[in-house]
Amino acid sequence: MDKIINVLVVEDERPLLEAIKEKLERNNFKVFTARSVDEALARLEEAGIVDVIWLDHYLLGKASGLDFVGKCKEKNSKYSHVPIFVVSNTASDDKVQAYLKLGVTKYYVKAEKRLDEMIVDIRETLAKEGLLKT
Repeated sequence: MDKIINVLVVEDERPLLEAIKEKLERNNFKVFTARSVDEALARLEEAGIVDVIWLDHYLLGKASGLDFVGKCKEKNSKYSHVPIFVVSNTASDDKVQAYLKLGVTKYYVKAEKRLDEMIVDIRETLAKEGLLKT
């Protein structure tokens, strides 16, 4: 049996958030959810250990996914090592480059990847980084 992976999913659209959560749970993920940057930061504290973050760019409130990544990747952040997978409809090169510069693990355009493919990719990435035994 695969190791349970603790994942924080940050997505503003509730129906999509629920669909992602359901699919991840069926694939042995323990899922924490948030719809805004403030809620996501609170969930990180509540969860204790998060193995990976699934993040949209557009979120509820004024802050975006870029703001969240900036906070997670700060020098003294206890979450700076957590892999972040950005999954967004925003495909503009400047946004993608901004995320990569901040240190996200991967950037997916929602319409270009199936959920199943992303789940496999997350598991493979965690295994390569020694964060998951396959």
